[in-house]
Amino acid sequence: MDPLKTLDNANPTIYKRKEDRIIERKDQDDKVNDEIDEREIFDLIRGIKDPEHPLTLEDLNVVEEDNIIIDIPNKKVEVIFTPTIEHCSMASLIGLCIQVKLLRSLPPHLKISVRIAPGSHSTEDVVNKQLADKERVAAALENNQLLEVVNQCLVDSL
Repeated sequence: MDPLKTLDNANPTIYKRKEDRIIERKDQDDKVNDEIDEREIFDLIRGIKDPEHPLTLEDLNVVEEDNIIIDIPNKKVEVIFTPTIEHCSMASLIGLCIQVKLLRSLPPHLKISVRIAPGSHSTEDVVNKQLADKERVAAALENNQLLEVVNQCLVDSL
């Protein structure tokens, strides 16, 4: 974080974290065929760091388990996130971080969709269009500086 940069949200609200899920023996058994669920997706993204603060997306209530939609028959995973403020300049970067984490963690047959919660951002349509454009996402990940920022946000996530 650049100390000379003015923060979009200098004093964000910090929310209570969910309890960690208890991992059972069957959860680690590769022979058991179980479908991915919303909690597994939440566990993957909850620890992503906010680009502006030393807090996670879960701490800031940017991601919630209730805003994850899984459609197994159609092989789709959708994450809807809520920026802390409606003019958050980091919204595209946060969405990109979520998308990269899921692309790196989930099987390639799943279609991943990341978007902003309706009505939660002043440029919601623009950000959602950027996040839905595979070519734009791929180009962003070819930018070494941007990739470094994304990796810093992901470094401590599960």
